[in-house]
Amino acid sequence: MLAIAAWALPIGAAGAGAAFVLLRLIGVITNLVFRQSLGTSLVAPGQGRPAWWLVLGAPALGGLVIGVMARFGSEKIRGHGMPEAIEAILTRGSVVAPRLALLKPVSAAVSIGTGGPFGAEGPIIMTGGAIGSLVAQMRHLTAAERKTLLVAGAAAGMAATFNSPMAAVLLAVELLLFEWRPRSFVPVVAAVAVATVVRGFLLGTAPLFPAVDPTVRPSPTADLLAVVCGLTGGGLAVVVTWLVYRAEDAFARLPFHWMWWPAIGGLVIGAGGLVEPRALGVGYDVIRQLLAGRATLSLILGVLVVKTLIWSLSLGSGTSGGVLAPVFMIGGALGAWEGMLFPPVAPGFWAMLGLAAVVGGVMRSPLTGVVFTLELTHAWDAAPALLISATSAYALSVLVLRRSVLTEKVARRGLHLTREYVTDPLEAHFVREVMHTEPLSLEEGDSVDAAFADRLAEHRRTTGRPQRLIPVLKPDGAVSGVTTRRTLTGLVQQGGSAAVSDAARPCQLVVHSDHTLRHVAFLFAEYALTSAPVIDPGSKRLVGVIALADLLHARRYRLTEERHRGRVILRRHRAGVGV
Repeated sequence: MLAIAAWALPIGAAGAGAAFVLLRLIGVITNLVFRQSLGTSLVAPGQGRPAWWLVLGAPALGGLVIGVMARFGSEKIRGHGMPEAIEAILTRGSVVAPRLALLKPVSAAVSIGTGGPFGAEGPIIMTGGAIGSLVAQMRHLTAAERKTLLVAGAAAGMAATFNSPMAAVLLAVELLLFEWRPRSFVPVVAAVAVATVVRGFLLGTAPLFPAVDPTVRPSPTADLLAVVCGLTGGGLAVVVTWLVYRAEDAFARLPFHWMWWPAIGGLVIGAGGLVEPRALGVGYDVIRQLLAGRATLSLILGVLVVKTLIWSLSLGSGTSGGVLAPVFMIGGALGAWEGMLFPPVAPGFWAMLGLAAVVGGVMRSPLTGVVFTLELTHAWDAAPALLISATSAYALSVLVLRRSVLTEKVARRGLHLTREYVTDPLEAHFVREVMHTEPLSLEEGDSVDAAFADRLAEHRRTTGRPQRLIPVLKPDGAVSGVTTRRTLTGLVQQGGSAAVSDAARPCQLVVHSDHTLRHVAFLFAEYALTSAPVIDPGSKRLVGVIALADLLHARRYRLTEERHRGRVILRRHRAGVGV
């Protein structure tokens, strides 16, 4: 763990550097395309009302460039980055091709810089992850260790982009690691900590969207209305997710190569930009207005309608760009619109709740949505209301949609995954609870004859369970070897009498009665076995036999816990238990 954490430190610095370069590259392209000037600052593409042909044509040209890069560079640059990172972790041993570290940020910069309504966070997740993976590939590491360094790079890039270290760590745990273990958690935090420090030197330490009044004091009424805000945000999340994948299905039916799809998506973006120019680009300026409570009704409605449509439809075309910044903007606009109807609390308060709600619903990561909002605004007193809103949206999304916008794309590639973290039931049960306690065993000097065949049959009738593996014991009761029912039956059918020692083979594996079933499952996988003798850890004498089917006991117990309903208090009272 410590060695991997040491490697995570330079990866964190590299992730922050990659985030800085990506943001500056977006600024360069945006200034060149829409202002015909040199500059690295992030500017709004629609600011200053550029010519209509530029608004319409620039996103289409950018989409065409991305299509060519994907066709002749790497198809993995298509999409918003997170599903690709998940797929690399789960199916490719956390191995990312080196060219992605260059192609993904460049394609994202082209997409966003030419007016694409996307965020930089998805591409930086893939870029930072590629850096971590490349470092890991140069070392003699396991796939689990490569995964840790990949996620460390991805989380570092995220932390540097938004100055949100805690949210980046939560995002890593909720979306990428698929575990919560010290071996991965410590290195990821190390990388994020370094990235946050480096980010301070490169981009500053101030919150990205500071709240006008960080000392928010929500009333009980506001907390109650947070449920309404969460449910509407969850409903919007469902609509947005549905639009993204209906658009993807529609593009898949087009009668020409997918290389041209991003250009069509760019035309959709340009058409939306003609209606609402402020919907173009990464939109940090618009998010800042929404969270400061300065957005007008026309801006709010423009974002809710135009931004939602052009982002979801163009993302379905397979272009390159992230989901978080657009979701921030859409959620903030929904909350700001509701804030015109709800009682006033503080400037931007309801926009913050809408932002957290839509993030919780779209990404199925409610804690990440809450912490992101807090770190972006530093309005720490709003945490309870944010938690209510994000959780309400998350609950609605789970009830209505089978998968999130992140996992649906992975599932369409044939990979089903769950993000529900529960204790492994095999960890909660021991061998002594499920083993066969009256196994048939033989001593080395026993003979195998017709009488023994009757003994085999009688044992099966009395116990009601077949026993494939038969331990062979020394005179003191210790296990010296094993044999199988099939081997012994074959000797009996050959006639005559043979010694058990002739049919025995060395015992590869013995387990202890106090081992967990999870440990036994790993041992079975390691030794390619399906059963083993069980010995007492103190006396070393045989106490039972455990087979692969016995491990299902833990699963049956979990099913009973989840499906069996009963009134426990009434049952205990009738049985005379308790007071």
